[in-house]
Amino acid sequence: MTNPVTSSTRSHTAVVAPIAFAASTLRTAELAARHQLRLSDEHVGWRLRFADGTVSRVYRETVNDAPRQGAGCLLVVTFQLRALGRRRFLHTLFRLESILNTPLFAGFPGFRSKLWLAGQSSAAYHGVYEWDGDELAATYAETLEVLLAAVCRPGTVRHHVSGGISPDRVLARVAGPGPWEGTVAAGPRDGRAGDWWRIEAAWPRPS
Repeated sequence: MTNPVTSSTRSHTAVVAPIAFAASTLRTAELAARHQLRLSDEHVGWRLRFADGTVSRVYRETVNDAPRQGAGCLLVVTFQLRALGRRRFLHTLFRLESILNTPLFAGFPGFRSKLWLAGQSSAAYHGVYEWDGDELAATYAETLEVLLAAVCRPGTVRHHVSGGISPDRVLARVAGPGPWEGTVAAGPRDGRAGDWWRIEAAWPRPS
């Protein structure tokens, strides 16, 4: 579901966002102390193609091993950072330092996992999350948009929640037979704005 955020909802979220991020940071520390938060290499190096034609590469995977609550759902977030443009060096630096942002999401209620993706054919970044329940996922995404709005190009911050499905199930369904070799046409496609979040194909990392 891609729900429009009203001005009143946005204002309320902006007020509570600092509190939510502070609570997430404390909760992340607890998860780390219990060894329930880890980095995985299961999907690192995979290429995903979204319905708008964007091809992105997974450069990091974060997993919460705490007991799960409720039905899982898929959350996809995309954004383009204002200051980076297409300067590859700056994007490399951002990918390295972005691990410091982990406390801003890993401690939110319901977080299960995140695939961190950088665009192969554009300056877009994606986060593909699994969350415990649609409402918890939407609450996090709306809070995140408050933070991203300050550093991203206008109109590039979007999110979509799909209930009853996990990233693993999606990837298993759309995975190709071999690694992506850069031969698949990529780039924006008209007429698919509402489906931008849909993962159409996935290729494992080269062996």
